[in-house]
Amino acid sequence: MPYTADKPKPKESSEQLRARIPGWGVDLDPKDRPSVPRERRDLATGAHWEFPERQEEKVPRERSIEHKFLTPVFGTSTPPSGVSGTLRRFAYRYSEGRAAHWLILLAADRVNAWEAHLGSFISLRPDNPVTESGVLSEFSGHGVRSRFGRKRADLAHQWMDPAIVAGPWILAGAAAVAVARKLGRHKA
Repeated sequence: MPYTADKPKPKESSEQLRARIPGWGVDLDPKDRPSVPRERRDLATGAHWEFPERQEEKVPRERSIEHKFLTPVFGTSTPPSGVSGTLRRFAYRYSEGRAAHWLILLAADRVNAWEAHLGSFISLRPDNPVTESGVLSEFSGHGVRSRFGRKRADLAHQWMDPAIVAGPWILAGAAAVAVARKLGRHKA
């Protein structure tokens, strides 16, 4: 059972596992393990509980269908909200072994990023893609020189970076201009 103070008992004995699985238990003999002098089995776990006290669940949390219950302690700093939260809750209807689970979570991350971008416009303190993306550091601190002759992993896709970083902002600006023109024509 997970989250207990004591180590769970194995279902099969070592002999049964060794007979069933070729090579199982090759490191059971202390002579075969190089780390044995550092291992000590006489130490207690130090846990003062049989099962840890459970954290109160004030807002329903996502829980994998593979698990019986939430872990005793879980994060609450950013509970799921908005469209991205709905997507996250939907993703947990699928098993963690299915691609749908992870693809929906990836989509929820992207939606969450756009929710934050739109929220920055509503708050009248919009994001600043020039300073927040680190573009200015390319021109200070030897940013350009560090890109050549260094065998960096990101050199293969550096030509795409401006389009990936600036592209959505340019498209959003063009869409805003198009909407403004259409509203201007409609009123005139």
